Amino acid sequence: MNVVLNGTPKQVSENTTLEVLLRDFGFPERGIAVAVDGSVVPRASWPATGLHPDATVEVLTAVQGG
Repeated sequence: MNVVLNGTPKQVSENTTLEVLLRDFGFPERGIAVAVDGSVVPRASWPATGLHPDATVEVLTAVQGG
């Protein structure tokens, strides 16, 4: 199925969870925030958060400085 990851269409398997998506595309386990269809998903929910076709996933990386 297709999802949109940070604005880019990606092909993933049916029943892919948010946790698997992030791991498969090389995102770090710490220092990121994730939203699915505009709603922030708490880290503890990533393993149980299933994705649907055409889901929009945005991953933001925390940076230090200012």
